[in-house]
Amino acid sequence: MAPLPEKRHPDMKHPALASVAQLGDYDAIIDVRTPAEFAEDHVPGAINCPVLSNEERVAVGTLYKQVSPFEAKKVGAALISINIARHLQERFRDMPKEWRPLIYCWRGGQRSGAMQIIFRQIGWRADKLDGGYKAFRQHVMEQIDALAPRFAYRVVCGATGSGKTRILQALARQGAQVLDLETLAAHKGSVLGVLPGEPQPAQKGFETALWQALAGFDSSRPVFVEAESRKIGRLHLPDALLEAVRGGECLEVAASLPARVEFLLRDYDYFLQDPEWLVRRLDNLKELQGKETVARWQALAREGGWSQLVQELLDLHYDPHYRRSQGQNYQGRRRHDPFVSDDLSDAGIEALAASMLVAAGA
Repeated sequence: MAPLPEKRHPDMKHPALASVAQLGDYDAIIDVRTPAEFAEDHVPGAINCPVLSNEERVAVGTLYKQVSPFEAKKVGAALISINIARHLQERFRDMPKEWRPLIYCWRGGQRSGAMQIIFRQIGWRADKLDGGYKAFRQHVMEQIDALAPRFAYRVVCGATGSGKTRILQALARQGAQVLDLETLAAHKGSVLGVLPGEPQPAQKGFETALWQALAGFDSSRPVFVEAESRKIGRLHLPDALLEAVRGGECLEVAASLPARVEFLLRDYDYFLQDPEWLVRRLDNLKELQGKETVARWQALAREGGWSQLVQELLDLHYDPHYRRSQGQNYQGRRRHDPFVSDDLSDAGIEALAASMLVAAGA
């Protein structure tokens, strides 16, 4: 997360509203939106104490539209009072008088205002986030646009199966600044890159994570990142970041085909545990590769012909796509010869990362 200002404890004349720049001034940040809103994205470090549940918010909204705002406000006020009382009993009853929370909802309006009024009547110096989550969201997007061009990017390029994400992780272990986009996106960046049992974050949550990462970097040092397309799974990279990364210096991994096949069999080992899951994912390639080719690949998956399947996927699908996309999108400086390797074991990846650190002067 971005470095936050040191905590200040001003006198009682401190205003009831706080800006996004003051997030670090508080002992707790309380998000009173619904659990669904919170799950999509929230201020880092915030706790969710909804004053309306998902279902309650829908019911109040329906009443607002179909009956009247007055009737909706009466029902909403009762529900909000009940929920705030529950939070006071379960979450906050032991907080000392000096405790200073910051409260926010979607726009910094009635939901956060209701909790703030009650907290201040108790004696806590509770403030509201001016503009609510909407103001925080605007801040995140403005900061991504401002921060992304500030860094010198070292872009790890290479065909599918070259271990690029693992190389980035090794670079991080060796002290480099790393922006690991695929880990933040919970996706391996290809049509088969879905991680079983690990859903991708919402777009807004992904962008908040990007902002936190960028805000933590030192602009005097290079940032290592993997070459990516505009989308990672269903998530979009912000334009400013994508443009900045595509202008970075490329560090190309040239791993042998046998090494790549062996690496993919290790890195995608969950395919071996559930071949039918892979069979279903391969359906997505029918339009590009044709029904007969995909049917052959699906048969190989069911029969356990993993090495042949992976090699054909590389030869016929991934490598041609890589040559097209990299030539078009990543034409940054290539001051170094490709980093050639026929060893993508853990030790081989650590060695590649060490070589890149030396080459990049990091």
